[in-house]
Amino acid sequence: MKELPAHLTGGNFLLTETDPGLVFTPEELSAEQRLMAATAEKFMEKEILANLDALEHQADGLMPKLFRKAGELGLLGMGVPAEYDGLGLDRATTVGVEEQLTRLGGFGVTCGAHCGIGTQPLQYFGTEAQKKKYLGKLATGEWIGAYALSEAGSGSDALGLRTKATLSPDGKHYLLNGTKMWISNAAWADLFTIFAKVDGQQVTAFLVEKTFPGVSTGKEEHKLGIKSSSTRRVILEDAQVPVENLLGEVGKGAYIAFNILNLGRYKLGAGAIGAAKESLKVATRYAQERQQFGRPIASFGLIQQKLAQMAINIFAAESAIYRTAANMDAVAATGEMMDSTNPPFPRALDEFALECSVLKVACSEILDDVADETLQIHGGYGYTEEFSAARTCRDSRINRIFEGTNEINRLFIPGLLMRRAQRGRFPLVAAITKVTKELLDPAPLEDSSGGDELAPAQALLVNAKKLALFVSGVAFQKFGEKLADEQEVVGHLSDIIIDIYLGESAVLRARKGRKSAGSAAALSDLALGFVNDAVGRMELHARHALAAVSQGDELRAQLGIVRRLMRWTPLNGVALQRRLAKRLCEVGSYPALVASK
Repeated sequence: MKELPAHLTGGNFLLTETDPGLVFTPEELSAEQRLMAATAEKFMEKEILANLDALEHQADGLMPKLFRKAGELGLLGMGVPAEYDGLGLDRATTVGVEEQLTRLGGFGVTCGAHCGIGTQPLQYFGTEAQKKKYLGKLATGEWIGAYALSEAGSGSDALGLRTKATLSPDGKHYLLNGTKMWISNAAWADLFTIFAKVDGQQVTAFLVEKTFPGVSTGKEEHKLGIKSSSTRRVILEDAQVPVENLLGEVGKGAYIAFNILNLGRYKLGAGAIGAAKESLKVATRYAQERQQFGRPIASFGLIQQKLAQMAINIFAAESAIYRTAANMDAVAATGEMMDSTNPPFPRALDEFALECSVLKVACSEILDDVADETLQIHGGYGYTEEFSAARTCRDSRINRIFEGTNEINRLFIPGLLMRRAQRGRFPLVAAITKVTKELLDPAPLEDSSGGDELAPAQALLVNAKKLALFVSGVAFQKFGEKLADEQEVVGHLSDIIIDIYLGESAVLRARKGRKSAGSAAALSDLALGFVNDAVGRMELHARHALAAVSQGDELRAQLGIVRRLMRWTPLNGVALQRRLAKRLCEVGSYPALVASK
């Protein structure tokens, strides 16, 4: 593979520092890019939220009807090339649309499953004939797509699937037998991407039309949330799939499944933050309207703390989403393929797999926190279905399970770095060796703030990267190749890496935002607020990980290094949060907060 610039190399944020000028931020979106999000916003207000109750009760035919209206507006084919009736837009442009569609969780799932894992296997791995036959129908919303990988006994162990595919005696069809579980869009889907094992061994992907003989669906699952979406079993009983509908090659289904899931995780992150923004807007409005003890509850410190903390976490996640989206676009623009595998696929799908998992974990958990605090701000009313807070809580919970559970993704993040290091693709060992040598030098860490309020946060993140590498080195020295079996230690490492990526993305955005006189102060407060909180989390994770590896004098020496690296003078978080809450209540929503003077 060709060597990419440092900022376009997946995982390399742990090893190098990025110039703010190389990071794309939401403030740089053009008028045309914002127009797509505005179109989606109007559609959601007029067509979706206006029909919320009917959608939540799955009024017959309503969801497919509204889905196709979204397709007519181009909201379902944004990333599909124009030659297949899509808009061919970059990922940075689509983020704003994905955020809007998730304002109703079930509708967001329907569109997200279709546009992401329902369409992209065909888009990236299909033959020209397959694309001409199906891709235009999916891009325009004429057809609805679904992705069928999970089974009753193979959730997180996706490749443990039991669905079988056998070539018919005349060689014209594959006969598929098995049952797929938890399939989003199953009731409405016209085309399924189904994974099965050819002859019971080779994982392979197939394009399966709902009308093929032997294809049926079970009853609707009674779900906790996302009730406006469809979730059913897909039942395959000698389902006849023409040989020309095999996707990719026999035995290469794992490449398709996992690389498409990378994009699915990124899209899930973007959608989750869109839902979080909507929930924060609801919480802010209610906090100003609700009177207690003769004044609005928004005037109370603990409510202000909640509102500000929600905005801080949304800001960090949003910064990381746009950074990742633009980086994927830049790698995609090179046209480079992962030709070491067969079938080849765009390097952009693989390069930022780590960052996509970071976004999936962080954004799903931030949304859960925002939804929970929104309900808390509503008090007893929040626990009733009369207010949207209850629905948001129910809808948000699935995101920690979708696209690989957060536990699986936490294991994947450090694991991917180790696998790439073994293949000579990521200089992890050299970086660990260098950092360990540096940390044995007792020279004090210098204060290089120079009056720059963001400089201490940036310096702290530099040290946090050293911390992640140091803890990784200690753990690997102890467990070697068996480190993957020490899931608790790997999980702590993963959480450190997640905070580093979000924190650095927030600080880089704030530094770049200094050119904007309007929002500079708010951007700085949001970035500093995140780092101020992340310091304690990262130090605690490091302490737990090291305590599981070392003991006695060795552990005490290692904890001394942790304290040196995490040296940080706490900010006045109370004052910072009050400033942010005051601004938020004045302008009414998160987007207005980051754009306010």
